[in-house]
Amino acid sequence: MKTIPLGGTGLRVPAIAVGCMRVSGMPEEKLDQHLLYCMEQGLNFFDHADIYGGGKCEEVFAASVKRTGLRREDMFLQSKCGIRPGMYDFSREHILSAVEGILKRLNTEYLDMLVLHRPDALMEPEEVAQAFDELETSGKVRHFGVSNHRPSQIALLKKWVRQPICVDQLQFSIPASGMVASGLEVNLDTPGAADRDGAVLDYCRLHDITVQAWSPFQYGFFKGPFVGNREQYPELNQALDQLAEQYGATPTAIAAAWIFRHPANIQLVAGTTSDARMAEIIRGSEIRLERGDWYRLYLAAGNILP
Repeated sequence: MKTIPLGGTGLRVPAIAVGCMRVSGMPEEKLDQHLLYCMEQGLNFFDHADIYGGGKCEEVFAASVKRTGLRREDMFLQSKCGIRPGMYDFSREHILSAVEGILKRLNTEYLDMLVLHRPDALMEPEEVAQAFDELETSGKVRHFGVSNHRPSQIALLKKWVRQPICVDQLQFSIPASGMVASGLEVNLDTPGAADRDGAVLDYCRLHDITVQAWSPFQYGFFKGPFVGNREQYPELNQALDQLAEQYGATPTAIAAAWIFRHPANIQLVAGTTSDARMAEIIRGSEIRLERGDWYRLYLAAGNILP
């Protein structure tokens, strides 16, 4: 399994993180099989959040780990907190309480990575720093990251937080590639030139922060998959089909390979519960697209080159 450096931790982790947002609805036998398959393939990085399934995803995951006899020390467990009904909450009290709940549901004494889920407009970084210090000192959390954050928001955190921010989990796919477009259409009056994220991709590369790509096969904000969606993305799917034949893979593998080809060493968060589909994504991690093929897919999704 291809591995990548995890931020500035010195650790190497799989290029694919197993997203656990949908596991709460899986039959026990299928979930057990899925976890065993992932571990056999070297996919030992599991991404959770306390809101997934209202916490049930973490509970059923822990139950499956126990049934299958998998060892906690062989896994890298990441979970996210900060989203509450009707609001976001990065207060010290909530972060500490959320982690206690996560650890209980996952039946573990520590998290390898805690991620702050979405920016809290009322964040007081001093409180976040206090929470992180307590969690690190107690051994309950080993590493810290954020999700959906701009560079300025990370910089504000880093002014008080002494622990490195190791990851930023961001939406990224061939159609949802504004992080790339804003860097290519600099100083132009074009749609892609809009700076919607503060050059977050460059910032993460400059500061040794691993980008984790969520919804890697979706377009828009949870609007649906683009692979196979020939009505809205005819040119992109034609290019995916042709490149799939050229590289001896599937369109899904090629869409994954497009993300892996970026030199930022992006970690793809795969939320599939299908072993067959996961195998396609693994195949994508083995493919290095030619530069021209990468740009062909980018343009086929409706992007431009100035």
